[in-house]
Amino acid sequence: MTTSGKVAIITGAGSGIGKQTALLLLAQGYSVTLAGRRRERLEATAAESGAGERALVAPADVTDPTSVQELFDRALAAFGRVDLLFNNAGRGSPRMELDEIPFEDWQAVVDVNLTGVFLCTQQAFRIMKSQNPQGGRIINNGSISAHTPRPNSSPYTSTKHAITGLTKSTSLDGRAYNICCGQIDIGNAATEMTERMRAGIPQANGSVMVEPTMDADAVAKAILYMDSLPLDTNVLFLTVMANQMPYVGRG
Repeated sequence: MTTSGKVAIITGAGSGIGKQTALLLLAQGYSVTLAGRRRERLEATAAESGAGERALVAPADVTDPTSVQELFDRALAAFGRVDLLFNNAGRGSPRMELDEIPFEDWQAVVDVNLTGVFLCTQQAFRIMKSQNPQGGRIINNGSISAHTPRPNSSPYTSTKHAITGLTKSTSLDGRAYNICCGQIDIGNAATEMTERMRAGIPQANGSVMVEPTMDADAVAKAILYMDSLPLDTNVLFLTVMANQMPYVGRG
């Protein structure tokens, strides 16, 4: 698989799936802009990769239009183009009954998981549309929750369902400019966000169980596969999940 020379931007690159994807792409010869809120974590990812100047540390707030524009301007100045955007940054909220969710919690999840993805997509679309050769690929981190909710998770689930609509719209609108957009729906990758599963998490039938997880490197390999395809081919949706997790069973 030959992928050397491509240029990528990854949001949420300081930990978890974003970090694993960044490390794999850098090992494959990509130049990668590492975006996220915490500079020290981004710098740790860059240092671990050993990729030198091919790893650009670029702290950014995906909920702020100015910060997002500055992020993409920096990436463009450093590497000259954008071939891949992985919209990975996301957050959840405390599990609670729907009628008890504070508006501030709802808004915070929407700002990161939906508005942030839109803002980054908009900037990537602008660059991919105008660069030469034209085009590129945008991959959105959907989640199993883009299809099936967990109990008491309406803010997160709502945003992930919305990402499916944004993915389809971006895919359709990008056709004229050789821009592909796909979505990767991830189930139980072992990251800091899934650490709570060790103690068990609520199920639809009211029980609590410890759910199996998978290595986050499996997700990174799936991202690499999606981006290895030519731009006349798009993986619109791809689900990668821990094989023993209860997603495909009855609730």
